[in-house]
Amino acid sequence: MKNTPDKILAFPIARAFPIARAISILKREIRQWDDPIVTKLARKKRDPFKVLIATILSLRTKDTCTAEAAARLFALADTPEGLLRIPAGTIAKTIYPVGFYNTKARNIHSVCRDLLERFAGRAPDTRAPDARVPDTIEELLTLQGVGRKTANLVLSQGYGIPAICVDTHVHRITNRWGYVTTKNPEETEMRLREILPRRYWIILNDLLVTYGQNLCMPVSPWCSRCKLRPFCPRIGVARSR
Repeated sequence: MKNTPDKILAFPIARAFPIARAISILKREIRQWDDPIVTKLARKKRDPFKVLIATILSLRTKDTCTAEAAARLFALADTPEGLLRIPAGTIAKTIYPVGFYNTKARNIHSVCRDLLERFAGRAPDTRAPDARVPDTIEELLTLQGVGRKTANLVLSQGYGIPAICVDTHVHRITNRWGYVTTKNPEETEMRLREILPRRYWIILNDLLVTYGQNLCMPVSPWCSRCKLRPFCPRIGVARSR
């Protein structure tokens, strides 16, 4: 019982934000905008490997740039074996101008090598037909260049496993709602695991990334156009349109 006060201080009790109502509204609202590139890939066909590589490309890179780079790269090869045969320099030129393209090219090589050497011996199952991309967050985090955001996105979009992917949009908007009160994305993920109904785990990232890119921006969000305005406390919003 001694740990209880610390836990309460770390994660204050969530305000009475109507999360179910917000999710319902956002599902309708985002239809007017394009899906994130990783979501588009997953909807065509669940492919954990493509989701993994596309997510690595997407880090600190705009979605349109990621989509174009991923298309060029997968046109060259879309398997660990194929990408490992391509020199890292060629991969870097192919994915340019994504952010940190040289580092990402080396990371892609490292990931492909690990998938072949460490994970290729698994028996296939219905969730992982190629049996190469790990389906646990602990194993995914052992891959070069893979953090919690990427690992959770592979689980949710690649495998359909309930996981909460928290990027800058999810962190910012859930704090803006007052649904959580956290300092960084990892804290946000852990808090959401405690309070967010499991049925919303996979969809939350899709909704908030799309909404955050098009309406609920970091600076001067379009609050006048937001259907959540009546019940959003707009915490931290100094200026809006």
